[in-house]
Amino acid sequence: MQSRAEKLVWQSASVAAIEPRTPTVKSFFFRLAQPVSFVPGQHMDVRLTAPDGYQAQRSYSIASAPESAGPVELAIECLADGEVSPFFHETVAVGDEVELRGPIGGHFMWRVDDGGPVLLVGGGSGVVPLACMLRHRATRASAVPVALVYSARTAADLIFGDELRSLHARRDGFHFLPTLTRETNPLPGVRVGRIDAELLGDALACLPSLPKIAFVCGANAFVETAADALLGLGIAPATIRTERYGG
Repeated sequence: MQSRAEKLVWQSASVAAIEPRTPTVKSFFFRLAQPVSFVPGQHMDVRLTAPDGYQAQRSYSIASAPESAGPVELAIECLADGEVSPFFHETVAVGDEVELRGPIGGHFMWRVDDGGPVLLVGGGSGVVPLACMLRHRATRASAVPVALVYSARTAADLIFGDELRSLHARRDGFHFLPTLTRETNPLPGVRVGRIDAELLGDALACLPSLPKIAFVCGANAFVETAADALLGLGIAPATIRTERYGG
């Protein structure tokens, strides 16, 4: 993890690869001029500069595992009313140069050495920093008990869905509990509906004891609902860490 001074320095990054994840999400892999180290859960700032000098910047969570020697992966959701994300989805190509700075964040972080059990709760693109934690856990061959509750609109909108199901299939202490809010033709056994106390209770039952820490990431309303439900289930407030995206 870089020092505070280093975090504030913008640097050039080239787009090494672009990979579609869902109908609205693409992963952009950035090769940085100066490689950085980071902790799962941290994010990077991205800055775009127009020919007339106008600048726009946004923050995106890091998806790649910190142990990866390759480019830094940022999963960017295209927002119809967005200022930055449509440009990435419609214009940015492999080989383009953009500005990045980071890593940033000192609260919403987890390393396998921090231990567990751990409860992860993500909504939409809020799963990205949680997936980074899980990739870190898998790379370290850790058996720390972790449960992920992930809410998406449809099965096609589950970012890293195949990878998360594959990690679940390892049976190494990781449990994946997806739920779909707008799926009209769900597969047998796939839960439909919003995250609620019942589903969170099911996730807690997968863990050997109450979580040492719980991470909740998503839009404001999602985070409020999930955090309130966890409090109602007896999870101590100091155990819950949140990260909010947009309105």
